Amino acid sequence: MVILSQSTASFSPSFVSTRTDSTRVPFPCHVTFRIRSPPRRLAVYSRLNSSRSPDAGGSLSPDNGGDVAYELHHDFSPQRRRRGSPVFVTLPVNSVGREGRITRPKAMMFSLKALATAGVEGVVIEIWWGLVEKNKPRVYDWRGYDELFTMACKCGLKVRAVLAFHQHGSGPDDPNWIPLPLWVLDEIQKDLELTYCDRFGRRNIEYISLGCDILPVLRGRSPIQAYADFMRNFRDTFRTLLGVIITGVQIGMGPGGELRYPSFSSPEPNLAWSQELGEFQCYDKYMLASLNASARNIGQPEWGNGGPFGTGTLMQNPEHTDFFKNDGGSWDTPYGKFFLEWYSDMLLLHGERICREAETIFRGTEVKISAKLAVIHWHYVTQSHPSELTAGYYNTFNRDGYLPIARMFSKYGFSMCCSCFEMQDTAMQKVNPDGSPEGFLRQLLLAARLCDLSLEGQNFSSNLDDGAFTQVLKMSKFYSDGIEKRPFSFNFVRMDKSLFESRNWDRFTRFVRQMSNGNIFRARLNSVGDIRLKTTPVIAEVGLLYHLYQHS
Repeated sequence: MVILSQSTASFSPSFVSTRTDSTRVPFPCHVTFRIRSPPRRLAVYSRLNSSRSPDAGGSLSPDNGGDVAYELHHDFSPQRRRRGSPVFVTLPVNSVGREGRITRPKAMMFSLKALATAGVEGVVIEIWWGLVEKNKPRVYDWRGYDELFTMACKCGLKVRAVLAFHQHGSGPDDPNWIPLPLWVLDEIQKDLELTYCDRFGRRNIEYISLGCDILPVLRGRSPIQAYADFMRNFRDTFRTLLGVIITGVQIGMGPGGELRYPSFSSPEPNLAWSQELGEFQCYDKYMLASLNASARNIGQPEWGNGGPFGTGTLMQNPEHTDFFKNDGGSWDTPYGKFFLEWYSDMLLLHGERICREAETIFRGTEVKISAKLAVIHWHYVTQSHPSELTAGYYNTFNRDGYLPIARMFSKYGFSMCCSCFEMQDTAMQKVNPDGSPEGFLRQLLLAARLCDLSLEGQNFSSNLDDGAFTQVLKMSKFYSDGIEKRPFSFNFVRMDKSLFESRNWDRFTRFVRQMSNGNIFRARLNSVGDIRLKTTPVIAEVGLLYHLYQHS
């Protein structure tokens, strides 16, 4: 394992509690952690000297030598009940570059400081398999993420880590292109059957086919073993941060990090407005072998030769297809039910395998583990819900396809994450009368409530207006309000230059206050003499830095 040596920046927070026994735990940001008698109320008091730390983003004030005092409060009590819902902000995809180091460290530090002043709880950091275990199996390079966690810690922000086992971007020309590890791609070149395949023979290498989950196809390891080894090494590397700075770990389970099949051709940013039916991904040899065995087990071997006929083309009206049409569609026949049960059960089994490994690995660390489901809403008002079926969710007008998934998450102590909280039916139905993001989301949230899951909401679109933020508040209250308060938090996707533009920033900070009922802030700034750090100058600095980097 390769990891950068610990930073020596001039940052010296101390974690203080009231327990009598004393334990010292080392952190990358040089934290002294004292444990005394309950209650476990811990606070961080830190002093950032921006004039001494070259990576801290430069001087914030020309006065007083650039020395600005922060009082950053963390309450790590696991039983603490807070009003409102915390907000996290997802960092840019390329926060850690292809060489394993932080991209634009100065702009990053200023951005994190700004988020802290806005009162956000923390940041979401995607940790890419293709960067950390890039060149050789079991050789992990965590340096860039170690530096990023240190930065977040310095700013008093918590971290949610997303372990991403999929590729990102459309290809090598994409500036945010992150492929699978190179050694995995070598194995795929030797055996293309490791990838998903549709009826036309089109291969998808975004994520390894779940058909070979437990087969030793990756240089003696199965994909599940490779994912588990990665999780275990992450746990061991950052053990002292888990449950304190790193409070959540989301486990990637498929393309886009979501538990689903890669059934759509549209790039991920366009999926929310898609009308694609999708294609069943069951034509690699491993999936076909499983399908064939299942068909033989029920005495119908002819059902095991491939996916359904009559599914139409990607953009076809489902009413013009033999399989998906409402009346008389073969999705509702004994064959259709057999195939859809097998297809969705394979996805559920894949999720359970990963949940089991993750629960075992992170047991006792006090981090909350979670997984993400796709919000596929564009055929929600039809009877067959074709785009959900091809993605692996056997959800129709007379069958709940999400309750089994929610039960699985509950069984292993997972939280559930889902997006599209800002989308409204009125806008969707202007372009697609069959779509209902609100109806879909309500069904998903009800399944989560029935299974008593903690929920993490997300936005899909990046530029949110006042109406979109209001919609997020509405849907979050739909889940969390009631006699039994259920834990809810929101991941804002994602931090970029536009977030720090004056109008957008005003909307965002107002939203953070509304989510927390206006009375809880995760960071509080204290004045130092005549100096008082305000949000506006920080935003100006961040905007300038983004501009300079963009044109450098």
